[in-house]
Amino acid sequence: MIEQLDSLSAEFVGALESLNDEAAILKLKSEYLGKKGKVSEILKGLRNATADERKVIGPKANGLKEEINQLVATKLQKIELEVINKKLEKNKIDLSNRDELWLQKLNHGGVHPRTLIQREIEDVFLSMGFEVLDGPHIEDEFHNFEALNIPSDHPARDMQDTFWFHDPQSDEKEKKLLRTHTSTIQVRGMRERKPPFRFIAPGTVFRCERTDASHEMVFNQLEGMMVGKDISVGNLIYFMKTLLKEIFQKEVEVRLRPGFFPFVEPGFELDIQCLICKGKGCSVCKKTGWVELLPCGMVHPNVLKAGGIDPDEYNGFAFGLGLDRLVMMRYGIDDIRHLNSGDLRFNSQFQAY
Repeated sequence: MIEQLDSLSAEFVGALESLNDEAAILKLKSEYLGKKGKVSEILKGLRNATADERKVIGPKANGLKEEINQLVATKLQKIELEVINKKLEKNKIDLSNRDELWLQKLNHGGVHPRTLIQREIEDVFLSMGFEVLDGPHIEDEFHNFEALNIPSDHPARDMQDTFWFHDPQSDEKEKKLLRTHTSTIQVRGMRERKPPFRFIAPGTVFRCERTDASHEMVFNQLEGMMVGKDISVGNLIYFMKTLLKEIFQKEVEVRLRPGFFPFVEPGFELDIQCLICKGKGCSVCKKTGWVELLPCGMVHPNVLKAGGIDPDEYNGFAFGLGLDRLVMMRYGIDDIRHLNSGDLRFNSQFQAY
């Protein structure tokens, strides 16, 4: 039996050497180590062996099994490495060769639609003399609330489910939070400039909201502000209509209705007719046919004061654009959750211009 086991070892090595297919290798392993395999057939003779013979044959058989398992694992690892190397060789790009880079047909995940729209909006406002500002995600109460005419006892705080870093009822002077709107960047922008000025501020904001087709806890806004002398609602409407016409490349039906926002007075809600359902009603517009897109208004005097600006000499307008909702209207996306899914199949549908 020992001679038979030695013979099986040499036989297996010879058979394995000629194989380069994973399925064939696993089949060969089963032929030797399976319940009805060659090793098992030989070991059936142990019942006729003496006690001394079993002491020798048992370890020998176990050693053969370990040898076969190790040979199979090594062979499969070698095949896998060869496959990887072939793929790397096929997709190799010489980064020092610009001509080769241009000729390569590279597969990529596309550009996120939010990025495309944000770039377009920035280009539109840059062409109209606006700056593009940025600011921190982690804010304090002054920039997120108080400087925007939202004191601690203001009911508007209850409208924004805030992510606090600790107990908001604590007595600490400076409580930290994740910003609930990009208006915080407006505050910083006012305090760093002297009128006249105009700027926009795109960015990510955070609110503890229940997600559905049109709401997310993490979403994106784009704030804008223009401050100078003799600014009117007419200036606000002009810039908003110009923006929407450039983004949608057509006239979009809009409506302006009164709205309350602590940081503007008077305040308005600028809605656009839902482009998903054409005003008929769907889950995105909550069956109303309209989508709230641009809360806006004339900057409240208290906000100008918090920004270090004399409201008796200067005035201005401000607006907040729901960037994600604008993306949904532009591309006919019926669920905001697609935007944060991280699914490359979704992103690959969008290409940079």
